[in-house]
Amino acid sequence: MATFKASVGVLAILALVFAIVSPTAVDAQSLSPAPAPGPSSDGTSIDQGIAYLLMLVALVLTYLIHPLDAYSN
Repeated sequence: MATFKASVGVLAILALVFAIVSPTAVDAQSLSPAPAPGPSSDGTSIDQGIAYLLMLVALVLTYLIHPLDAYSN
């Protein structure tokens, strides 16, 4: 009976060690390099910036040309 308890104790210790070491062994196998990140700009932000710039130019031209229309009469 004493040898059975000892073997169960050894088996429990081995199971505990295996449970602790097993996740690190799985992580060690999957050390492949991460994929490269995607492009930081897909062009839509550039298009939006150009659109804002054109809207600003149109607004400035509107306020510059409007006073000229008021004095033409």
